[in-house]
Amino acid sequence: MNQKQFTRMKNDEGFIAALDQSGGSTPKALRAYGIEEDQYSNDKEMFDLVQEMRSRIITSKSFTSEHILAAILFKNTMDRKIDGLYTGDYLWEKKGIVPILKIDSGLAEQKDGVQLMKPMPELDDLLKRAKERNIFGTKMRSIIHEANAEGVKKIVEQQFEYGKKIAAAGFVPIIEPEVDITSSTKKEAEGMLISEIKKQLSKLDESVKIMLKISIPSVAGAYSELMKDPRVVRIVALSGGYSRDDADKLLAKNPKLIASFSRALLSDLSVKQTQEEFDKVLADAIDEIYRASVVKS
Repeated sequence: MNQKQFTRMKNDEGFIAALDQSGGSTPKALRAYGIEEDQYSNDKEMFDLVQEMRSRIITSKSFTSEHILAAILFKNTMDRKIDGLYTGDYLWEKKGIVPILKIDSGLAEQKDGVQLMKPMPELDDLLKRAKERNIFGTKMRSIIHEANAEGVKKIVEQQFEYGKKIAAAGFVPIIEPEVDITSSTKKEAEGMLISEIKKQLSKLDESVKIMLKISIPSVAGAYSELMKDPRVVRIVALSGGYSRDDADKLLAKNPKLIASFSRALLSDLSVKQTQEEFDKVLADAIDEIYRASVVKS
């Protein structure tokens, strides 16, 4: 583990930029950026276009370590280069931004009110490659749709099972049990989730370090107690479908909870913008999210 990166993630102010749209979500991300599906004919062309978008974001003068602690990458992005450097190395060496890798293979079918992660039989090989690419941590996502005690328990158990393996390989895992913001039982589900996370944390040695990525809670400050656990490096929040304005307002009510936004960060960017326009729009979004992450009411 890179100790400079660990100290930055643990102590510095800022937020995490989520640039990890995978194969399934890439067409939607490109469409939002102004590139329609008829402008590419296969996965290679699609990933080339999304790499151009991500490279434009990462190399922008607005994308700096002053406001951004880390960036989450898709594995296809990890293996590509920006200005002759692998993306993770460019982020850290040129920008001072910590590289994190999305590792999950997507979601299983819904059962017991949740969607577990699909099995990850290639995890060992992926972690080996991530070490070669100087990646600091990982991120894996599952979804809770309903306040189903059995389902929530399975979600947390699966996340921590993989998390322990990832930590043993020298990475800091981000455990992301997202709660659907449209769920009619969101508040109750979050209560169950916090209880199950506490149980799993109590079983970990204090030398094991993890991060949590959660939906902005229905009860402000709901995760404050978990932030004090010595095994928890940081707790970050996804935007989860909220507009940036709404996500920022809700986030600002939660002490020490910082953003790890994707759509809310990138929503106003367009392939048609000049570089000056692009930099300005990105700078405004970054500033708004940063303020919501570090300036608390």
